[in-house]
Amino acid sequence: MKIDEIIKKLESLENPVNIAGMKRFGITTKKAFGVSAPVLKDLAKDVKKQTEDRHALALELWETGIHEARVIAYLIDDPKQVSSEQMDAWTADFDNWAICDGTCGHLFCRTEFAYEKVFQWSKRDEEFVKRAGIVLIAWLAVHDKKAADQRIAQFLPVLETHADDDRNFIKKAVNWSLRQIGKRNLNLNKLAVEAAERIKARNTKAGRWIAADALRELKSEKILERLQKKSAV
Repeated sequence: MKIDEIIKKLESLENPVNIAGMKRFGITTKKAFGVSAPVLKDLAKDVKKQTEDRHALALELWETGIHEARVIAYLIDDPKQVSSEQMDAWTADFDNWAICDGTCGHLFCRTEFAYEKVFQWSKRDEEFVKRAGIVLIAWLAVHDKKAADQRIAQFLPVLETHADDDRNFIKKAVNWSLRQIGKRNLNLNKLAVEAAERIKARNTKAGRWIAADALRELKSEKILERLQKKSAV
């Protein structure tokens, strides 16, 4: 499928009501058609079937700057063909949390560069670049099933370092990643709880919120019971 066909299809699906809804949820971007996520996923499946070089097409789609075209780009791209340079370039284009989280969760976390990008991007000051580095932690904790505990635990100091950043999209990312690490198994739950307690002890506004919310879930009977059952298998 060619890029012109995809853009025409997106234009035909334009929904002003959804565009307004995106803005209410903090998804702001220069150009969007308001196409729903389920429709985009179905379209991406069709594009994959009808495209020989989906990596090249993904690069073209991303360059349009259209929100939905970029969603299709990260849904169809081949993580094995994604370069470190491409990841840096796309991350620099992030202009809202949805495109940031979607790209990291569907594509970037499956690349060979995911772990190193956590450390690189989390040190950056640009809000969505920094968020990308932090949310990659959450996605790796969820998707990299074979990773040893030590490999996931190395991210906890990163989360502690950035837990005082009061920007909404940063503190929510820290909280999310802390909870995902702590829900992986009993050992990581213990380490995540200890990290949350240290964050809480710093007594910053962002840290108090991050720690309170994370500890509420990670110490809950529901989570601990699930992890205990998992460890017994």
